[in-house]
Amino acid sequence: MPSLPVDLVRRIQDSGYYPALVADVLDVAVAGEDVKAKLVHAETTFDETVRRHLSVIVLTESRLIFVHADDHGGDDEHSAESHGIVTSESVALSAVRTVMITHVVPSPERYRAGRLGKELTLTIGWGAVGRIDLEPATCGDPQCEADHGYTGSLTGDDLSLRISEDAEGKDAVRDALTFARALSAATVSSAAAAR
Repeated sequence: MPSLPVDLVRRIQDSGYYPALVADVLDVAVAGEDVKAKLVHAETTFDETVRRHLSVIVLTESRLIFVHADDHGGDDEHSAESHGIVTSESVALSAVRTVMITHVVPSPERYRAGRLGKELTLTIGWGAVGRIDLEPATCGDPQCEADHGYTGSLTGDDLSLRISEDAEGKDAVRDALTFARALSAATVSSAAAAR
């Protein structure tokens, strides 16, 4: 039986997505630390097939722990049999570089204080994954045919979750905001302690 908080286990169970497996993997990663904040986010994606995903993020006194579960229908390189893949990652709070919250607010001209909208994207960066977007560089002269090399940007993209009231409900957006506040506060505290 996992030693995780009862309400966190309940949320994982409510997702209906391999709850015992996800809870066990999370329990190993948490390793007995107290969970200070949590976010459980289920998502379905569509490509050639329907794929389910579950992300669980927890905050402890010293770490950010991310568990991600995918199901595979036996049509990939891992196996001819359907299976689940659950990965955990633990990051020291001192290593978290960015906590970015993007709010989507309909009709911003009618915005009322305290109502942050119907959708948000929570992006957390700690430098493990980067994305490079390159494009040919130009000098601004439309007639120039010289090779100016490439220009681009390097973006940290370790974890990004989109939470929408329309898809997941108001409680999911509220939970994401609560977690984002707790993580922002923890990273500020961790940075101050490191000085």
